[in-house]
Amino acid sequence: MLVKRNFNPVKVWQYIKGQMTCIILWSVAVWLVYYLSENQSMAINFAPVGVMGSALAIFVAFRNNSAYGRWWEARQLWGGIVNSSRVLARLVITFTDSHSHQENYNKERSNDFKHDLVYLCIAWVHSLRLHLRAQNTWEELNPFFTSKEEYNELINRQNKPTYLQLLIGNRIYQAMADGTLGGFDSFQMEGQLLALANYQGGCERIKNTPLPKQYDFFTRVFIVIFSFLLPFGLLTFFAEANSWLIIPISILVSGVFVIMERTGAANENPFENLITDVPLTAICNTIERDLKEMLGDKSLPEKLEPTEGYLF
Repeated sequence: MLVKRNFNPVKVWQYIKGQMTCIILWSVAVWLVYYLSENQSMAINFAPVGVMGSALAIFVAFRNNSAYGRWWEARQLWGGIVNSSRVLARLVITFTDSHSHQENYNKERSNDFKHDLVYLCIAWVHSLRLHLRAQNTWEELNPFFTSKEEYNELINRQNKPTYLQLLIGNRIYQAMADGTLGGFDSFQMEGQLLALANYQGGCERIKNTPLPKQYDFFTRVFIVIFSFLLPFGLLTFFAEANSWLIIPISILVSGVFVIMERTGAANENPFENLITDVPLTAICNTIERDLKEMLGDKSLPEKLEPTEGYLF
C-alpha cells in the first residue's frame, strides 16, 4: 500500500512508459508531417475529439470507481479479520480461565489449549495471506504448530486456511469433551469462526472474480483512439508557427487518461503482492502481535513500518 504523498517520477515513468512512449512518438510524427508538408487538411474539427474525451473521462472514472470499490471491500474484509481474530482469542483465553474454580480444572492442560488455539488462529491469518497471494512459503507457519503431523498434513491440503479452521474447530470440541471448556462456550467461539470463514469467502470471491474484462479492454481501446485523434484536433487551435505546441499538449492530455487507466488497473486486484495492494503482511503482523500479547507471550515480532513510503 502506498502511504507517501509524493511519488518518484522515475518510478511513475516505469509504470506508464509503454503507452507514453507511443504517445510521444505519435505526437511528434503528426507535427513533423504537418510542419514539413504544410498540409492544412490534416487538421480536423476538435468537437468530435472533445466529445470523445468527455465520454472517455466518464468511462475511465466508472472503471476506476469499480476498481477502488474492490480494493476498499478487500480492506474492509481484512479489518473484520483483525476484529474477529481478537475477539476469538479473547474468548479462548477468558472462557478457559473462567473454569479454574472447577474440580476437573487442569492448569497445564488449559494453558496448552490456550496456546495451541491462539497460535492456530495466527497461523490461519498468515495462511490466508499466502493463499490469496499465491505464495508458497508455507514454512512460515511451522512455528505456530505444536504437532509436526498436523503441519505435514497442512502442506498436503489444497485450501490450507479451511484446513486450519477445521483444526481450530476440532480443538474446541476436544476441550469441551475433556472439561477445559464447558457449557455453551463453543457457541460464541463458533460465531467468530463463522465470521472468519465468511471473510475468507469474501476475499476468495474478490481474488477469483476479476472486474469484467470488457471494462479493461474497451478503456484501453478508447484511450488509444483518443490519443491517435488528439494531435489532429489540436492543429486547429494553433497558427503554423506555434503548431509544435500540439506535442506537449497531446502528451499531457493523453497522459492524464493513461495514468487514470493504470491507476484503476492497479487497484483492481488487491491481493497480488504489489505496492498498491492491501497491506496483508502488515495486517498479519498486527494480528500476530496483538494475539501473542493477549496470551502473555513476550516474544512479539517487530512491528512492520512503511519502507520508503510502501507498506506491504
